[in-house]
Amino acid sequence: MLKTDTMFSGSIPETYDRHMVPLIFAPYAEDIAARVAALSPGAVLEIAAGTGVVTRALAPRLPPDASYVVTDLNPSMLDYAAARQGPDTRITWRQADAMALPFEDESFDVVSCQFGAMFFPDRPSAYREARRVLKPGGHFLFSTWDRIEDNDFAHDVTNALAGMFPNDPPRFMARIPHGYHDTAAIRYDLEAAGFARVEIETIPALSRAASARMAAVAYCQGTPLRTEIEARDATRLEEATGLAEAAIAGRHGRGEIAGKIQAHVILAIA
Repeated sequence: MLKTDTMFSGSIPETYDRHMVPLIFAPYAEDIAARVAALSPGAVLEIAAGTGVVTRALAPRLPPDASYVVTDLNPSMLDYAAARQGPDTRITWRQADAMALPFEDESFDVVSCQFGAMFFPDRPSAYREARRVLKPGGHFLFSTWDRIEDNDFAHDVTNALAGMFPNDPPRFMARIPHGYHDTAAIRYDLEAAGFARVEIETIPALSRAASARMAAVAYCQGTPLRTEIEARDATRLEEATGLAEAAIAGRHGRGEIAGKIQAHVILAIA
């Protein structure tokens, strides 16, 4: 993993939340929030909360006496999430590293993490931390993206940028968000961390955008892919976004567009 792979700073959090969240994250946030709420937890820990799309979906579903600790490695993302959330005494915001959670053993009924596991530098170690802070019989519920070929817009953008930078193509989307899609590997890592019961469900959905331009801006300017583009040539971000827009429009049209997205939702029981 490159240092830039976890850089969500500057204008990225706002662009990410404005464009990427409704494009691909919102449908799965509703799903994972419903799954967590169905477990009727009294104490919930969210890891890698990003700009808070799951938090906003889950908080209204939790009982009045629940406690909800929301964390992220990036302070800028966490600050943005907190600013978007209405006042709620049940929620505690805390910067935290999934590799070394600052919580006591057996503190939570549920640990949730939407699309964060791909960023963990040592996944079995992160999973052991999740298991450590779970109460006996507690649930670890998280999601990862399936392979990039099953996620249309990410694949379109990656291919377009490979043509723009043929000698050193930006590969963030393929390397990180879509780089942890092998369900056998996911199961192996969880079992190595001590989870005996693991369930994995693969869920397709549709990604919708008002235009190809909106989708291109989301990927090229609202993720660390932007940092990769600018590292190659800081003057060509808008050109890269235009090429991505043309690639998406070529496959999906120039009006409102829809493309396939696909993810794995994983439930592991401590």
